[in-house]
Amino acid sequence: MGSDLRVYPDLEALSRAAAESLVELAAAAAAQTGCFSIALAGGQTPRRLYQLLATDYRGRTPWPGVEVFWGDERYVPHDDPRSDYQMARETLLAAVPLPRENIHPMPTDAADPEEAAQAYERVLRAHFPSRPWPRFDLVLLGLGAEGHTASLFPGSPALVEERRWVVAAEVPVAPPRRLTLTLPAINHARHIYFLVAGAGKREALAQALAETPDVARCPAAGVRPVDGELVWWVDEAARGGPGATSEGTM
Repeated sequence: MGSDLRVYPDLEALSRAAAESLVELAAAAAAQTGCFSIALAGGQTPRRLYQLLATDYRGRTPWPGVEVFWGDERYVPHDDPRSDYQMARETLLAAVPLPRENIHPMPTDAADPEEAAQAYERVLRAHFPSRPWPRFDLVLLGLGAEGHTASLFPGSPALVEERRWVVAAEVPVAPPRRLTLTLPAINHARHIYFLVAGAGKREALAQALAETPDVARCPAAGVRPVDGELVWWVDEAARGGPGATSEGTM
Protein backbone atom coordinates (compact mmCIF):
# COMPACT_ATOMS: atom_id res chain seq x y z
CA MET A 1 0.00 0.00 0.00
CA GLY A 2 1.22 3.51 -0.75
CA SER A 3 0.50 7.05 0.31
CA ASP A 4 -1.21 9.95 -1.36
CA LEU A 5 -1.78 13.67 -1.10
CA ARG A 6 -5.33 14.99 -1.41
CA VAL A 7 -5.83 18.73 -1.66
CA TYR A 8 -9.17 20.48 -1.03
CA PRO A 9 -10.28 24.11 -1.10
CA ASP A 10 -10.66 24.49 2.66
CA LEU A 11 -10.94 22.76 6.03
CA GLU A 12 -14.63 22.05 5.57
CA ALA A 13 -14.08 20.24 2.29
CA LEU A 14 -11.15 18.18 3.52
CA SER A 15 -12.98 17.29 6.74
CA ARG A 16 -16.00 16.03 4.80
CA ALA A 17 -13.85 14.00 2.43
CA ALA A 18 -11.92 12.50 5.34
CA ALA A 19 -15.16 11.70 7.19
CA GLU A 20 -16.52 9.90 4.14
CA SER A 21 -13.38 7.80 3.86
CA LEU A 22 -13.25 7.14 7.60
CA VAL A 23 -16.77 5.74 7.82
CA GLU A 24 -16.05 3.48 4.84
CA LEU A 25 -12.95 2.13 6.61
CA ALA A 26 -14.94 1.64 9.81
CA ALA A 27 -17.74 -0.23 8.04
CA ALA A 28 -15.30 -2.50 6.22
CA ALA A 29 -13.31 -3.30 9.37
CA ALA A 30 -16.45 -3.92 11.43
CA ALA A 31 -17.84 -6.22 8.75
CA GLN A 32 -14.62 -8.20 8.58
CA THR A 33 -13.56 -8.41 12.24
CA GLY A 34 -16.36 -6.80 14.26
CA CYS A 35 -13.97 -4.08 15.44
CA PHE A 36 -12.58 -0.79 14.17
CA SER A 37 -9.71 0.61 16.24
CA ILE A 38 -8.89 4.29 15.87
CA ALA A 39 -6.36 6.57 17.56
CA LEU A 40 -7.67 10.12 17.70
CA ALA A 41 -5.66 13.30 17.23
CA GLY A 42 -5.85 16.43 19.36
CA GLY A 43 -5.49 20.07 18.39
CA GLN A 44 -7.92 22.23 16.45
CA THR A 45 -7.78 20.81 12.91
CA PRO A 46 -9.65 17.53 13.59
CA ARG A 47 -12.43 19.30 15.51
CA ARG A 48 -14.58 19.73 12.39
CA LEU A 49 -14.08 16.09 11.41
CA TYR A 50 -15.31 14.99 14.84
CA GLN A 51 -18.34 17.27 14.59
CA LEU A 52 -19.25 15.75 11.22
CA LEU A 53 -18.89 12.21 12.55
CA ALA A 54 -21.24 13.13 15.40
CA THR A 55 -23.87 14.63 13.06
CA ASP A 56 -23.94 14.01 9.32
CA TYR A 57 -22.11 10.67 9.55
CA ARG A 58 -23.49 9.47 12.88
CA GLY A 59 -25.90 6.97 11.35
CA ARG A 60 -23.33 5.49 8.97
CA THR A 61 -20.71 4.54 11.56
CA PRO A 62 -20.79 1.12 13.30
CA TRP A 63 -20.33 2.63 16.76
CA PRO A 64 -20.76 -0.57 18.83
CA GLY A 65 -17.66 -1.98 17.14
CA VAL A 66 -15.51 1.16 17.33
CA GLU A 67 -12.63 1.13 19.83
CA VAL A 68 -11.28 4.63 20.52
CA PHE A 69 -7.72 5.35 21.61
CA TRP A 70 -5.53 8.47 21.50
CA GLY A 71 -2.29 9.21 19.70
CA ASP A 72 -1.18 11.64 22.38
CA GLU A 73 -2.46 13.60 25.34
CA ARG A 74 -1.60 16.69 27.32
CA TYR A 75 -0.85 15.79 30.92
CA VAL A 76 -3.80 17.65 32.42
CA PRO A 77 -7.03 16.38 34.02
CA HIS A 78 -9.61 15.01 31.58
CA ASP A 79 -12.00 17.86 32.39
CA ASP A 80 -9.36 20.49 31.61
CA PRO A 81 -10.25 22.50 28.47
CA ARG A 82 -6.72 21.80 27.15
CA SER A 83 -7.30 18.02 27.28
CA ASP A 84 -7.47 16.20 23.96
CA TYR A 85 -9.89 13.75 25.55
CA GLN A 86 -12.16 16.62 26.60
CA MET A 87 -12.17 18.05 23.08
CA ALA A 88 -13.10 14.66 21.60
CA ARG A 89 -15.76 14.11 24.25
CA GLU A 90 -17.40 17.48 23.59
CA THR A 91 -17.33 17.26 19.80
CA LEU A 92 -17.86 13.54 19.23
CA LEU A 93 -17.95 10.97 21.99
CA ALA A 94 -20.85 12.41 24.00
CA ALA A 95 -23.03 12.60 20.89
CA VAL A 96 -22.73 9.05 19.50
CA PRO A 97 -23.86 5.61 20.75
CA LEU A 98 -20.37 4.44 21.59
CA PRO A 99 -20.16 1.96 24.51
CA ARG A 100 -18.27 3.47 27.43
CA GLU A 101 -16.01 0.42 27.63
CA ASN A 102 -14.86 1.12 24.06
CA ILE A 103 -13.32 4.48 25.01
CA HIS A 104 -9.70 4.27 26.16
CA PRO A 105 -8.31 7.71 27.09
CA MET A 106 -4.69 8.12 28.05
CA PRO A 107 -4.46 8.33 31.86
CA THR A 108 -3.29 11.65 33.29
CA ASP A 109 -3.86 11.11 37.01
CA ALA A 110 -0.56 9.46 37.99
CA ALA A 111 2.01 11.57 39.80
CA ASP A 112 4.63 10.47 37.28
CA PRO A 113 3.79 10.69 33.55
CA GLU A 114 6.16 7.80 32.93
CA GLU A 115 3.92 5.57 35.06
CA ALA A 116 0.94 6.73 32.99
CA ALA A 117 2.77 5.94 29.75
CA GLN A 118 3.51 2.43 30.95
CA ALA A 119 -0.11 1.99 32.04
CA TYR A 120 -1.41 3.03 28.62
CA GLU A 121 1.01 0.73 26.88
CA ARG A 122 -0.43 -2.12 28.94
CA VAL A 123 -3.91 -1.13 27.76
CA LEU A 124 -2.75 -1.24 24.15
CA ARG A 125 -0.93 -4.54 24.57
CA ALA A 126 -4.09 -6.06 26.01
CA HIS A 127 -6.03 -4.91 22.96
CA PHE A 128 -3.33 -6.01 20.50
CA PRO A 129 -2.03 -9.21 22.14
CA SER A 130 0.86 -11.22 20.72
CA ARG A 131 2.01 -8.36 18.49
CA PRO A 132 5.37 -6.58 18.52
CA TRP A 133 3.52 -3.33 17.73
CA PRO A 134 -0.10 -2.15 17.83
CA ARG A 135 -2.09 -2.55 14.62
CA PHE A 136 -4.62 0.29 14.65
CA ASP A 137 -7.08 0.30 11.80
CA LEU A 138 -6.63 4.08 11.64
CA VAL A 139 -4.39 6.67 13.28
CA LEU A 140 -5.40 10.33 12.90
CA LEU A 141 -2.61 12.89 13.06
CA GLY A 142 -2.17 16.62 12.88
CA LEU A 143 0.83 18.69 11.87
CA GLY A 144 2.33 21.53 13.87
CA ALA A 145 3.86 24.59 12.26
CA GLU A 146 7.29 23.45 13.48
CA GLY A 147 6.77 19.93 12.12
CA HIS A 148 5.59 18.05 15.20
CA THR A 149 2.92 15.37 15.09
CA ALA A 150 1.20 13.67 18.03
CA SER A 151 3.49 14.94 20.82
CA LEU A 152 6.66 14.15 18.91
CA PHE A 153 8.50 17.48 18.65
CA PRO A 154 11.76 18.38 16.87
CA GLY A 155 14.79 17.05 18.71
CA SER A 156 12.75 14.92 21.13
CA PRO A 157 14.42 11.76 22.49
CA ALA A 158 11.12 10.02 21.76
CA LEU A 159 11.92 10.19 18.05
CA VAL A 160 14.55 7.46 18.36
CA GLU A 161 12.52 5.14 20.60
CA GLU A 162 12.50 1.65 19.08
CA ARG A 163 10.89 -0.54 21.77
CA ARG A 164 8.22 1.39 23.62
CA TRP A 165 4.71 1.93 22.27
CA VAL A 166 3.93 4.92 24.51
CA VAL A 167 6.31 7.36 26.19
CA ALA A 168 6.16 10.44 28.38
CA ALA A 169 7.57 13.52 26.68
CA GLU A 170 8.57 17.05 27.60
CA VAL A 171 7.65 19.52 24.86
CA PRO A 172 8.54 23.20 24.29
CA VAL A 173 4.94 24.47 24.44
CA ALA A 174 2.34 24.55 27.19
CA PRO A 175 1.37 22.28 28.76
CA PRO A 176 4.88 20.82 28.58
CA ARG A 177 4.17 17.32 29.92
CA ARG A 178 2.63 14.93 27.39
CA LEU A 179 2.03 11.27 26.60
CA THR A 180 2.52 10.10 23.03
CA LEU A 181 2.63 7.09 20.79
CA THR A 182 6.08 6.46 19.36
CA LEU A 183 6.84 6.48 15.65
CA PRO A 184 6.95 2.66 15.34
CA ALA A 185 3.59 2.39 17.10
CA ILE A 186 2.12 4.84 14.59
CA ASN A 187 3.84 3.37 11.56
CA HIS A 188 2.40 -0.11 12.06
CA ALA A 189 -1.18 1.12 11.59
CA ARG A 190 -3.21 -0.10 8.62
CA HIS A 191 -4.15 3.46 7.71
CA ILE A 192 -2.76 6.84 8.78
CA TYR A 193 -4.57 10.09 8.01
CA PHE A 194 -2.87 13.48 8.38
CA LEU A 195 -5.26 16.45 8.57
CA VAL A 196 -3.46 19.68 7.63
CA ALA A 197 -5.04 23.12 7.18
CA GLY A 198 -3.82 26.71 7.07
CA ALA A 199 -0.99 28.68 5.53
CA GLY A 200 0.94 28.42 8.78
CA LYS A 201 1.51 24.71 8.07
CA ARG A 202 2.94 25.24 4.57
CA GLU A 203 6.64 25.01 5.41
CA ALA A 204 6.15 22.04 7.75
CA LEU A 205 4.13 20.22 5.11
CA ALA A 206 6.86 20.74 2.53
CA GLN A 207 9.43 19.33 4.95
CA ALA A 208 7.22 16.35 5.79
CA LEU A 209 6.77 15.53 2.11
CA ALA A 210 10.44 15.96 1.20
CA GLU A 211 12.09 13.07 -0.61
CA THR A 212 14.98 13.18 1.86
CA PRO A 213 13.29 13.85 5.20
CA ASP A 214 14.97 15.24 8.31
CA VAL A 215 13.01 13.57 11.10
CA ALA A 216 14.89 15.34 13.89
CA ARG A 217 13.83 18.67 12.39
CA CYS A 218 10.37 17.59 11.20
CA PRO A 219 9.05 14.61 13.19
CA ALA A 220 6.03 14.26 10.89
CA ALA A 221 8.46 13.17 8.18
CA GLY A 222 9.12 10.06 10.27
CA VAL A 223 5.58 8.82 9.69
CA ARG A 224 6.20 6.20 7.03
CA PRO A 225 3.85 3.19 7.27
CA VAL A 226 5.51 -0.22 7.40
CA ASP A 227 2.79 -1.89 5.32
CA GLY A 228 -0.14 0.50 5.53
CA GLU A 229 -1.66 3.46 3.76
CA LEU A 230 -0.75 7.10 4.42
CA VAL A 231 -3.15 9.81 3.26
CA TRP A 232 -2.55 13.54 3.58
CA TRP A 233 -5.84 15.48 3.71
CA VAL A 234 -4.69 19.03 3.01
CA ASP A 235 -6.29 22.38 2.20
CA GLU A 236 -5.01 24.71 -0.51
CA ALA A 237 -3.64 27.20 1.99
CA ALA A 238 -1.33 24.57 3.50
CA ARG A 239 -0.31 23.17 0.13
CA GLY A 240 0.55 26.61 -1.19
CA GLY A 241 -1.53 27.11 -4.28
CA PRO A 242 -5.09 27.40 -5.58
CA GLY A 243 -6.73 24.77 -7.70
CA ALA A 244 -9.44 22.17 -7.86
CA THR A 245 -9.61 19.24 -5.49
CA SER A 246 -6.88 16.83 -6.55
CA GLU A 247 -5.46 13.48 -5.63
CA GLY A 248 -1.98 12.28 -6.41
CA THR A 249 0.24 9.39 -5.43
CA MET A 250 3.33 10.27 -3.46
